[in-house]
Amino acid sequence: MMPDNTEHVVNNAKKFRFEVISGALVSKLEYRLGRDTIALVHTEVPEELQGQGIGSAIVRTALQHARDNELTVLPYCPFVASYLARHPEWEDIVSSV
Repeated sequence: MMPDNTEHVVNNAKKFRFEVISGALVSKLEYRLGRDTIALVHTEVPEELQGQGIGSAIVRTALQHARDNELTVLPYCPFVASYLARHPEWEDIVSSV
């Protein structure tokens, strides 16, 4: 089982991204906010950190943020879309794009 990195995920609202800082490396999920939507547009995890569950932790945090704030998720990012395909428990907050 992958370690749960969720506690390290921060919503950097100034840069419109959820992020995990690992030393000099930044893993991030960029988003755009609408009135009642959040478009998840790009996930990036440095090569050295891939395979540790960081990307999934960031997506989970973004989805929980959307649910907590009653936002509809627009999954433009392919990584987010593939995560959602494996986790149907989030489908109630996702809009098809």
